[in-house]
Amino acid sequence: MKPYNDYSTHLREKYGSKVYRIGIDAAFSCPFRCTYCNENGSRSTYSTAGESVEKQISERIEYLKKSRSASRFIAYFQAFTNTNASPDKLKYVYDQILPFKDIVGLSIGTRPDCIDGEKLNLIASYKDTYEVWLEYGLQTIHDRTLKNINRGHEFKDFLNAYNLTKRLSIPVCAHVIIGLPGENRKDILETAEKLTELQVDGVKIHLLHILKGSVLEKQYRDGAIHPLGQEEYVEIVCDFLERLSPGIIIQRMTAQGSKGDHIAPAWALDKLGTLQMIVETLKRRGSYQGRDLPLSSNIKTKSSSHP
Repeated sequence: MKPYNDYSTHLREKYGSKVYRIGIDAAFSCPFRCTYCNENGSRSTYSTAGESVEKQISERIEYLKKSRSASRFIAYFQAFTNTNASPDKLKYVYDQILPFKDIVGLSIGTRPDCIDGEKLNLIASYKDTYEVWLEYGLQTIHDRTLKNINRGHEFKDFLNAYNLTKRLSIPVCAHVIIGLPGENRKDILETAEKLTELQVDGVKIHLLHILKGSVLEKQYRDGAIHPLGQEEYVEIVCDFLERLSPGIIIQRMTAQGSKGDHIAPAWALDKLGTLQMIVETLKRRGSYQGRDLPLSSNIKTKSSSHP
């Protein structure tokens, strides 16, 4: 059993088999270009810009069925801001998943300043058929950092989006980045503590990495920023997990760019090695997700996988 509340385990327990996510590029855009982003946004490494949503889903399902004997899938609208359009346009795009009977989930990645009540009502309408998640790019709770990386929103915008979303009982996954310029360990752990206070449903933890063509690439080459080392990152992730409520589902614990875009750090391309180091470090500490929380906050749920 993993010492954290693992998303893959949650899905396997719910559906009886492994569930595979299909990253989709629906040709949306973003209102801001963050300093860590390049022109590809957060597009998955296997998706191709310009292909129809239907083709992307069909080809990926066929591949996963043949290569992994997969039978259940989550449609993940991943690239750029997937609520950055009118509700009518969004419905047309999201409805492209309806013919695929093997899809059990719908996950939508977006920004907290690109959501409103009408869009949320539309997204909530899919809950009767799918396991629906809204994934908000928070990155950090600190406004000075958000300004520094050109996010274009403040923490209060996340709080507003979060509250609106929870009123409709839509699960929320918050994306955070560890290693942002100007942030120290205290800043990072304050983000973890705030997510526990809010009781978000899920968290994706990303490593700050340097992508070709991003603003950060120039800063990196000028020596203005220095990515975290692997051991340092692993230690901070473990500290972060120890301050997250065990009921929060961990959907991701590291990140890297595609081989053509990834500049640094080189170790980030060893995703499996990093994940193994995180597990081993927690075990060495005798630790687990939520260990360092007050007893009143450390509420275990059925889906928790730590001791």
